[in-house]
Amino acid sequence: MSLKIKILLLSILPLVLVTTVVTLISLKEARQLSEQELETFERNLLEARQTELRNYVTITLASIAQIVADGNPRSVKTRQDVRHLLKTLNYGEDGYFFAYDSRGNSIVHPSQPDLEGRNLYDIQDVKGQYVVRDLLHIAWDGGGFHQYTWRKPSSGKEEEKISYVVNVPGLNWMLGTGIYIEDIATDVAKIRKDVDHNIRNTFFTVLVIVTGAVVAVALLGIAINVREYQMADLRLRKLAHRYVQVQVDQRRQFARDLHDGINQLMVSVKFRLELAREKLEKGNIAIERDLDKGCEVLNMAIQEARRISHDLRPSLLDDMGLRTALVNLMEDFEERSPAEVRCRVFLPDHPVPDDIEISIYRMVQEAISNIERHAKARNVSLDVWYHDERIWIEIKDNGVGFDTDLNSEGIGLIHMRERAELLSGDFSYNSRVGIGTRIRAYFPATINAADLA
Repeated sequence: MSLKIKILLLSILPLVLVTTVVTLISLKEARQLSEQELETFERNLLEARQTELRNYVTITLASIAQIVADGNPRSVKTRQDVRHLLKTLNYGEDGYFFAYDSRGNSIVHPSQPDLEGRNLYDIQDVKGQYVVRDLLHIAWDGGGFHQYTWRKPSSGKEEEKISYVVNVPGLNWMLGTGIYIEDIATDVAKIRKDVDHNIRNTFFTVLVIVTGAVVAVALLGIAINVREYQMADLRLRKLAHRYVQVQVDQRRQFARDLHDGINQLMVSVKFRLELAREKLEKGNIAIERDLDKGCEVLNMAIQEARRISHDLRPSLLDDMGLRTALVNLMEDFEERSPAEVRCRVFLPDHPVPDDIEISIYRMVQEAISNIERHAKARNVSLDVWYHDERIWIEIKDNGVGFDTDLNSEGIGLIHMRERAELLSGDFSYNSRVGIGTRIRAYFPATINAADLA
């Protein structure tokens, strides 16, 4: 071996070692970051499903309360009406409601009708837990969640299940519903397997390149190190993007359920109360006062349901689209503000993904809220346009502004930045005291979680 080759190898060796060490560290960090995101994804998904269960039970209790209020809780007909209602309510492939009396007798069990009428107080699952007994205790203590194993209707196998149960006022029944956590575990396991497979393949690829050519490894090692860091970051973005899409879909469904279910029910009840009040004798003041109060409370509940539905996902987005929703937002702001408002919105011809739509709407909503509270502006403008496969947003005002060197980002600016970066976009702003503030951001116009998977 010539001296030049030895010198070349000796000179490149430290670079190779550094490249190898950096690559190993980056792979380790990618694995740790992936595990953290997986844990966060699994925890948030489980919490979202639990919140969904609680909301389903709350809505069902409202329907039961209406039936009980219209009849006698002790009558056979009232109880039959409630049983019929529970049997007709279902969601998803394995979602159903069940009910037991205080002694553990099964009253409603749509997935296993052969259990109805049987006393299951002492029934145990494969782990020895007294399922119905424990659920009854939780329901009588104010309601809550409980995990156990139960037969899954779609597979017929014993699977882990989380149920939310409460006591039904007036009937002295335990009402509950649950989800099987097998699907959550399967999704997380699949994602973990894919991440581990990608990291492992990348590691072996780097080793092969290192042993193949020393100089090439030194150069390619650095390139691969940077690429792998970007790939790890992209995988994290995919995971976060998928979670955002799940939230958007779930919130749309819940908003629709609120609007079409409980809201319509309460409107109907309100009209019935008003009709009853009109038919009462004018001399019965006490009854009229009770009915007046009932109408007032129902009206408040209707407004609250509408507010919740709008907060989850503005119905205008689904009904009229992003452009109309933004124009409506600016028109509402102009009506309640002395500022002169200009709004120009030009969107692409193809549909904008749901998560991009809601993020743009919330960003503009947050910016307008900040202007209304702090800016004291006389002129406000919103420009939205499509260019280079991106949707650009610019919001300007000539308000009081602020010194960006002296003031750190507020919670509103932080939220706007996170919304943009979470969906592979960008966010920036500048402001000067006495001049005003300009906010600019962009989102990719064609990003889709299914394409990223």
